Amino acid sequence: MRLATLLLFTSSITAEINPDCAPGGNFDLSPWELQLPIGSKGDPETISSASLQGCSGFENSDYFFTESGDSALVMKVPGSPSSAGCVTTTNSLHCRTELREVDPSTGDTTSWSPKAATNSLTVKLNVTEADNSEHGTVIGQIHIDDSVSSKPVCELYYNSDGDISVGVEQTRTGGNEAFTSLGNVPVGTVFTYEMEYAGGTLKIAINGESHTLDTFELDAPDSYFKVGNYNQGSSPSDIQFLSISVEH
Repeated sequence: MRLATLLLFTSSITAEINPDCAPGGNFDLSPWELQLPIGSKGDPETISSASLQGCSGFENSDYFFTESGDSALVMKVPGSPSSAGCVTTTNSLHCRTELREVDPSTGDTTSWSPKAATNSLTVKLNVTEADNSEHGTVIGQIHIDDSVSSKPVCELYYNSDGDISVGVEQTRTGGNEAFTSLGNVPVGTVFTYEMEYAGGTLKIAINGESHTLDTFELDAPDSYFKVGNYNQGSSPSDIQFLSISVEH
């Protein structure tokens, strides 16, 4: 389902933060559903938008919860299927605790046109532990609509050295990401990123420094945002989110 009108969704900590609430008590999670690294092989557990909302909404003390100190939204992944026994989707070898964009009015999965005037995801976060793979864990994605491809437009990576990079798929069939380095933020340091795919142009900004990226042969497919912890390695990863906002 595509968003047909101009809407603004914002998920962020407010002045009324409550460390005793589930994440949905401090963040507006209505534009998201959650995938966890548990469940059945090829069929990870998914939590609906409706179940995430409110102080008594869904939480899991191992993977998705409110941090007691600053009420950040914590998303953790224990490692890989071989190292931790976690569960992946059919189309992936890697485990994730990750939010996927939905229509907040219905909770149904949704997508939008990159040719529209406004499509942006802005996140403030702190990676306290990153896995041991070359590119690290994926902290944000723009994904091609599932009816078009099982591949992302791009994935934003953060590794255990604090290196941030983005991989852009060159074709809709995938498997040929072109990587661009976006800088370094030490582990445990708060920073922001913005992913924008609007007017047919893909841009990524780290702490306000923007990079315009080639989208090769993708030809602006309908897309949606994902944000979270999509672990690419075999060791644990831990990310604390301080604000998440999406705008169309």
